[in-house]
This record gives sequence, C-alpha cells and structure tokens, in this order.
Amino acid sequence: MRRIYIVEDDPKIRDILADFLQKYDYQVAVVNDFDQIQEEFLDFQPQLVLLDINLPRFDGFYWCRKIRTVSNCPIIFISARDSGMDQVMAIENGADDYITKPFELEVILAKIKSLMRRVYGEYRSDKQVNLIDVNGLQLNTSTFILAFGDKQCLLTKKECLLAQALLKHAEHIVSREFLLEQLWDDQDFVDDNTLSVNMTRLRKKLTDLGIKNALTTIRGVGYKLEKVWK
Repeated sequence: MRRIYIVEDDPKIRDILADFLQKYDYQVAVVNDFDQIQEEFLDFQPQLVLLDINLPRFDGFYWCRKIRTVSNCPIIFISARDSGMDQVMAIENGADDYITKPFELEVILAKIKSLMRRVYGEYRSDKQVNLIDVNGLQLNTSTFILAFGDKQCLLTKKECLLAQALLKHAEHIVSREFLLEQLWDDQDFVDDNTLSVNMTRLRKKLTDLGIKNALTTIRGVGYKLEKVWK
C-alpha cells in the first residue's frame, strides 16, 4: 500500500483529500505539527507528499527543500497561489508537479498515479540502471528505497549513500574515511558522529526488513556488510 503524506493547514481540505485517497487504498498521514514536518516525514516514510505553500511559520517552499535533503520521493504542491512565478519556485525548490485550488479530486488522483508509476513502477526507463541487487537485497538509488522480499523501507539521503557503498563492497571492510567521503555535503557538517548515527539507523532498517546482524562494526577501521541473508 502506497503511503501519502498531506501537509495542508486547512482542515476541511486536508480531510477531503485524506478520505478520498483512502478510498483508493492509499495509506494517508496528515501533518500534526507544522514545526516538525521533516521529522514526521521521516517517521512515516511516504512515497509521495501533497504540500501546500501557505503554512504556519515556514512556507511550503522551505519544507520542500528540507524534504529534498533526505528524499527524492515525489512532491506535488497544491495551492491557491496560481501565479507562474509560484509554480517556477515550486519546481526550483524540488517539486514534481503543481496543482492550483480549487481542484478536482480526480485530477489529483490521476497525477498521483502517474508520478507513482513513473518513479516506482513500470514506466521507469532507468529502473535497472539505478538498482543495486545483492542476493535479493535491493537498493534503488533514485528513490532511496531499500527492499528485501516483500518488505521495503525509505532511506534518507545519507543512509542511501552508506547503503550503496556497503552493498557495492559487500563482505569487504569499508573504511570510515571512505564512508565519510561519501557523506560529504557542503551544506551539512559531517563528522564521525554523523556517520555513527546514520549507521545505527541503517542497521535498524535492515533489521526491520528481516536482515539481522548483517552490519558489523570493525572497531577503529570501519564497517562490513555480511551476506547473512544469502
């Protein structure tokens, strides 16, 4: 079941969207705390976000940029602001589409289905190119989705970079220095603690997929991904 996160401060519109999408078998979460949108996003791990522009404290452009630091999942803006410049800003800040209010629910559904197919389904022309498969443990480096069997989870950008490095060097020790180089970002400070925190999160997500004790810490050297699931 695909997960959709709705970030809308008008409770009437929010409820209409949620009720409508649930009828089409989408799992829906709506924003609870407008100061914690990125945290709620990471907790729910949606496959798509419906995002308004006019929100309390920070606008939708700000939250779109924040989400883009951790995920490439599709984002559709839904806003009463219908100027061309708003639409340009939405795209430049990382959005995939823009719908103006008032809207037709069927149009929103069609756009959601189209984006879902393009990003996660059969319409991806580069699906195999961006897929790393090690004995059934699959990482899609475009969507940040890690999957094993019938389970999958959404990784953050940093978790995806680490998973990619470890899967490409499975059963070999990967040094901390190499992993820190993979995490290097001009916008975020990266240190040993950043690496350790993200490794802990990646280890938990592997466990959630049913792969336990696969990620080994080689003290003072680095990490090793053991193929315990083979």
